[in-house]
Amino acid sequence: MNISQPYLLFLGDVTDPLAAKTARGIVKWRPDACLGQLRLTSDTVCLGLDDLSLEQAWQQGARTLVIGTANAGGFIPRNWVDTLIEAGKQGFDIASGMHQRLSDVPELSELATKTDINLFDVRHFDEKLSVGTGQKRAGKRLLTVGTDCSVGKMFSALAIERALNERGMNAQFKATGQTGILIDGRGISVDAVVADFISGAAETLSPAFNDHDWDIIEGQGSLFNPSFAGVSLGLLHGAQPDALVLCHEIGREHIRHLPHAALPTIEQTLEANLLAARVTNPKVQFVGICLNTSILKETEAQQLCQQWSEQFGLPVSDPVRFGVAAIADHVTNL
Repeated sequence: MNISQPYLLFLGDVTDPLAAKTARGIVKWRPDACLGQLRLTSDTVCLGLDDLSLEQAWQQGARTLVIGTANAGGFIPRNWVDTLIEAGKQGFDIASGMHQRLSDVPELSELATKTDINLFDVRHFDEKLSVGTGQKRAGKRLLTVGTDCSVGKMFSALAIERALNERGMNAQFKATGQTGILIDGRGISVDAVVADFISGAAETLSPAFNDHDWDIIEGQGSLFNPSFAGVSLGLLHGAQPDALVLCHEIGREHIRHLPHAALPTIEQTLEANLLAARVTNPKVQFVGICLNTSILKETEAQQLCQQWSEQFGLPVSDPVRFGVAAIADHVTNL
């Protein structure tokens, strides 16, 4: 999946700022890819971008209209369809992370059939994949892993990519989830891949390379999450990582949505991920720990990071509060 940039971010008529987190993620990590926003009402959430019409955005070079919001059920509201159709008629590709496929909207499906516009449903993946082989391939790879899902694996990967590039290296983010794909314009949504092909999807996402320094692969789920461990294991095998970064949320009491499932210890998580990753790269190592310390005061968070760094012998940081400089410095020395 390769989505043309720059984008016009479509916010519809949503008024809940949390519903626009996908669009906010794109603006934060790829600001140069965002030409403006399209809002249906003045009450719609604002990203601080220029309000542009479809015509204005096209004239300025936008080529993809990205639905940058989410809602309960993941459906495309009917009152948005006219705008999407008009965008397609003007030549825009359209990208969405909704559960409902763009092609399920009859008018859009017909338009895509009659023209050369692309409809990108990033939550779905229909292309052919091969099973993984585990064969050693050129290039260095870093994978973010976690004690659970939703602990900051995408944010940490993007922060590390940016920090490495700021140090003069050439690092490339490899997206494995819907928001990550929309941020980067490329990737494979691995939770939409049939289980047998997950490791193969990771090999396809990060093939052998010698034209840059690192692939920074966005992790998914956790080996300890009963719902998503299969995806996590497939990524560990297919990514063939040289480096791992562990992500964890301080204060989480149990596996998300599963109060009967206890969180693993940090030691258990380090050990299990190394054991699984060594199947395809015996030399894999952890290079850092990224924490979500939002539950703590900043001084407490700083103290905890220092304490854990001494305890585990790794750089430890909250990437939101303190950045990932120490982790990036560690990676540059590998």
